[in-house]
Amino acid sequence: MRFAYAFSAVHDESMELRQLDTFAAVARQGGFTRAAEHLRLAQSAVSAQVRALETELGVPLFARTTRRVTLTQAGEALLSRYDRIQAELAGARSDLTELTAVLRGRVTIGATAVLGDFTLPAALASFHDRYPGVELSLRSDLIAGLLAALDAGETDLVVGPRHEDLPERFRARRIADEHLVLALPPGHRPVTSLADLRDEPFVCLPAGSGLHRILLAAASAAGFTPRIPFETHSAMAIRDLVSAGVGVALLARSAVLRPGPPIAVHAPHPAIPHPPIALIHRRDRPLSPAARACRSHLLDQARARR
Repeated sequence: MRFAYAFSAVHDESMELRQLDTFAAVARQGGFTRAAEHLRLAQSAVSAQVRALETELGVPLFARTTRRVTLTQAGEALLSRYDRIQAELAGARSDLTELTAVLRGRVTIGATAVLGDFTLPAALASFHDRYPGVELSLRSDLIAGLLAALDAGETDLVVGPRHEDLPERFRARRIADEHLVLALPPGHRPVTSLADLRDEPFVCLPAGSGLHRILLAAASAAGFTPRIPFETHSAMAIRDLVSAGVGVALLARSAVLRPGPPIAVHAPHPAIPHPPIALIHRRDRPLSPAARACRSHLLDQARARR
């Protein structure tokens, strides 16, 4: 059928977009006069552009009568293709606008010291290689402090444990798992459960932290209340204190696997669960293009490690 030519001819380099725009205006305005008013052109110019387009395509696009102008079958086919072209152009403009924003953006990330097997430095390095113009900054804290910074707009993304009481205003995507172990001074007697340590002094993160709550809950389930004379804000400081012999600890396995002073490590029975490590941001606050790109990159890096 002759109108099929209209499909392929849209991509012909000799066809001008202004002719297609004029054709679409006539189709949508229902006539040449209204199209001319809409486009702020002389009616003769509108008619000339449509005639030129019809001549190039070799098919009539409109059925003209003294009272009305309607699309022919070829015109309907061309208008459908025109709409798709416009959608593609709009998408391209949006992509280029976002890419420009990413290339010039900045992202602030908050991270806890405990991240399971997710290697944040390597992930940030590969993001920087891909988007060297993005200004990256990193701050470390306990998860409560990082979520407060997220609420205050001081960070864009947070990487850390997703506790069960995470407020609904945050969206969290799991990126790694973490496990808890019993950390003991070198040469400590063998233990098989947290209950075996009921009489020992504990080293832990401060009251109000996720680890502190987990220790209290696990000890309560084991039938005792832990004595916690030593508190610190750092998982590595916990390891240092345990290694020095001042107490025992419930500690994330990723902190144990890092280089550091010697400690004895035992898996507790029964196991004590640790919250998964997640990538967190505010649900109600749109991420900037740079932050969206960073979030996608970190999620891709996490998926690649599974």
